[in-house]
Amino acid sequence: MEYNQHMDIILTYLAAISIIAVIAAVYDKQAAKKQRSRVPERTLMLIALLGGSVAMFVCMKLVRHKTKHKKFMLGLPLMAVTQGALVWLMWSRM
Repeated sequence: MEYNQHMDIILTYLAAISIIAVIAAVYDKQAAKKQRSRVPERTLMLIALLGGSVAMFVCMKLVRHKTKHKKFMLGLPLMAVTQGALVWLMWSRM
């Protein structure tokens, strides 16, 4: 595979997981308001770990969801920095 194809795949994946992260966070916020079945915190963290940390963090700040939970407000930025470093390493080796 060519360099551009690799980057296209990585960027497409990151866009998709970011969209999923935003949908999950917004859904969980709405479910909390309406006292419906919620998205487990473990699931939200897994989505973030799989690459949606930046989108989830920004979304949670914008909709003011879980902003008092240290697990999210410290964990998501830490994941984002780690993921950024991994993407940089992958990109620099191509």
